Amino acid sequence: MKKKSASQSAPARRSLGEGGFFKFRVLVAVLLCFAAITLVLFAFGKASAQPRPSAQNPQPPVRAQYRGVMPVVKFDISPPLRSIKPLLPKGCTLRENEEEGPIPLGPVGRVVRDPVVQRVLGKIGIPAPLISFDGNSNLCGCSPPDPNGAVGPNNVVTMANLHFQIFDKSGNSLFGPAANNTLWSGFGGPCQTENAGDPVVLYDQLADRWILTQFTSGGPTFFECVAVSQTNDPTGSYFRYAISTGSNFPDYPKAGVWPDAYYFSTREFLPNNNFAGVGAYALDRAQALAGNPNPTIVGFLAPPTPAYVVGDGLLPSTLDGQTPPPAGSPNFFVGSQDDNGPYGAPSDGLTFWKFHYDPATPGNSTFAMTTTLPTQPFNSILGLCGGTRNCIPQPGTANKIDHLGYRQRPLFRLAYRNFGDHESLVTNQSVSAGTGPNGEVSGARWWELRDPNGSPVIFQEGTYAPGLTDGIHRWMGSIAMNSLGDIALGFSASNATIFPSVFYTARHDGDPPGQMTLGEGSIKDGTGSQTGSQRWGDYTALVPDPSDDTTFWFINEYVPATSSIGWRLRIGAFNLAGGPTPSPSPTPTASPTPTATPGGCQYTFNTGTDTIVPGDTDIGNHTDDGDTFVALPFSFQLCDQTYNGVNVSSNGRLDFVCVNEPGGFLSACLPPPDNICPFDFTVFPLWTDYNLGVVGEGCSTFASGCGVFTSVSGSAPNRIFNIEWRAVYFADHNQTANFEARLYESDPNKRFDFVFGAVNAGSDQLYVSGVQGAAGAFTQDFCDANPPAPGSRTYMGAGGATPTPTPTATPIATPTATPSATPTVTPSVTPSATPRATPRPRPTPYPRPTPP
Repeated sequence: MKKKSASQSAPARRSLGEGGFFKFRVLVAVLLCFAAITLVLFAFGKASAQPRPSAQNPQPPVRAQYRGVMPVVKFDISPPLRSIKPLLPKGCTLRENEEEGPIPLGPVGRVVRDPVVQRVLGKIGIPAPLISFDGNSNLCGCSPPDPNGAVGPNNVVTMANLHFQIFDKSGNSLFGPAANNTLWSGFGGPCQTENAGDPVVLYDQLADRWILTQFTSGGPTFFECVAVSQTNDPTGSYFRYAISTGSNFPDYPKAGVWPDAYYFSTREFLPNNNFAGVGAYALDRAQALAGNPNPTIVGFLAPPTPAYVVGDGLLPSTLDGQTPPPAGSPNFFVGSQDDNGPYGAPSDGLTFWKFHYDPATPGNSTFAMTTTLPTQPFNSILGLCGGTRNCIPQPGTANKIDHLGYRQRPLFRLAYRNFGDHESLVTNQSVSAGTGPNGEVSGARWWELRDPNGSPVIFQEGTYAPGLTDGIHRWMGSIAMNSLGDIALGFSASNATIFPSVFYTARHDGDPPGQMTLGEGSIKDGTGSQTGSQRWGDYTALVPDPSDDTTFWFINEYVPATSSIGWRLRIGAFNLAGGPTPSPSPTPTASPTPTATPGGCQYTFNTGTDTIVPGDTDIGNHTDDGDTFVALPFSFQLCDQTYNGVNVSSNGRLDFVCVNEPGGFLSACLPPPDNICPFDFTVFPLWTDYNLGVVGEGCSTFASGCGVFTSVSGSAPNRIFNIEWRAVYFADHNQTANFEARLYESDPNKRFDFVFGAVNAGSDQLYVSGVQGAAGAFTQDFCDANPPAPGSRTYMGAGGATPTPTPTATPIATPTATPSATPTVTPSVTPSATPRATPRPRPTPYPRPTPP
């Protein structure tokens, strides 16, 4: 977490009339204020989404060294891939220079708090995967796998170290898994004989073609091996190229599709293993698609002078969607720099490069860093690593897996999309998010850039890190936008109790900036830990589906069973338009024991003037959107059911049967639509969107801070169990709400009371109070945008069968306030894709607030 000097508090507001009479200097001050406001509004304009950090001193452009037109050493046309015999798996021949370069023991520079961190899961449920299936296992005995993939109208193609596989969209394998160099069978030379890794696969949506690549590592001359499909059939024939990078080893190649060329970046090393800089290449796209045996390839080298301008690599942009960039637009490359990193960066920022390829006169091509975009402070150095790759904990092993945030570069891909009225680029990087419940925790900083060929600006950014609340590390992300402007982020997730898993989150266009407003879904819950290697990643791929341009596909890795390096690829797809399914949540905690057939749940209520009996026992619910199980001091009857425990929601409910958090923040008039589960057998003292996890601010008005506190009044057999909420709102931490529910022992009318203390009006709240029984039977006192006045309500139930109390209640989950838990395992795919749950329309009874 970045450390920062305390900011000064804002001055108190003052009215013009204060001071007794109107003064001339007041008039001058007012006029100056209006002038300043006008200038600010003019400067920001309509497109500004987030306050920007102050700009750094402009840096002169850094021009890369022109290497000339690079040679294509060999070209041919392959037989149809489907007719080539897949090469048998061999031992690990993987070579990478990822061990080259510093891994700092900790942050090098001043640590400043992350001001755009998202500490909790989004509050709207995210749809379950449309499909989820396994890719190839570790057939090379190597790590890391470098999992990535691309999607076309009919196929999914995945590549990894050191194998590739072709699927249809139902998860049926059409070819492979086969060693990557199967693509160059019969080609001759190192592309055929070596299988060295760092593969990348792309789908060119404009041409309906596939591009598959990997490097060679034997030297002394090195190659990038490129295969471009002749047709839209990935099992058909390919134009095959061996492109030389000379004596420079082209580590960590990344590629992007652009209308004029296929662009590549590399991290190049000299024969003595010294870092030479970042390579940038443009392969003439029209010539490659036509199968020209000698296409133009322009090369540049950006040396590390200074080191932070290239860091540990740059990402070329890749086009998503059918709308190309404006004619003549250069390709954009982006790098990252962190003043906590090892290369002496003066500030946190994104280095922004433009590659202009001139097909008519290749020598006129240029590659230069045109600006550095200041970011909000971030810390890429996860102190847990301690100068090693031993970073992210896993269950049941002391071995930890790599974070890679210390590498000064964003993660694959740099996704570009032209929306007509604006152009956007999105990318992300693993970072340290700060301190969670069990210490330092990882998160994913993501950025959206706009106006890339005009005046580039970071339109919005955020650090996705619910681990600050739930302790789960989230890292190794990949990000993309769909045609609707939705942004999705896929990533790995793990901690000491959750096996490395494949999760995703997202936001809709127009949602509060910098926030992943939807919940979290699981492509695959992990089922094992990796004990024999720390390597993980090194990259993944989230890509839009060109068939509808709204669905996202994510390719990552997991470990099916605890083993040395028993990783396997996992592929899944999800669509945000289908409506939310529940975010991952615990199994329902309190188990009711019905002893009579429910015969309705009819209650009447009377108003009164009772006041709150202060609670003296803190139940431990100090969170946002969490349920805490509480054992009752006596059996309590609700409707025709008897309970000895209840799930107390931070959002002002008593969930007797099913835990409806973390999705239960969205209050609705009774009977509300099902959320994670139905709201049957729920008591609603004062349901709305609170936050009990705030320290200070409005919570400081309560002697013991925010939370839920209980007490017992009276003596058996006529005791009263008091449950008191002391809360602030999710959208406004300065406004408070104090209210109570009372449950009565042995009352023949199944009595319970609500007592309202001081409840301040929140921002965009919907206050709901009442009770709901079986099959949606309910009694509602109010459903209102205004809070209740101080007073009380006494609820009395109608008769019904006489239940037999159960002596004990057994909670199924740990009785603590936990916003989320391990998501439900998604079963392997069947031939037809079936959603994990039936989506329902997204509920919008009131506008979603922007968190403070």
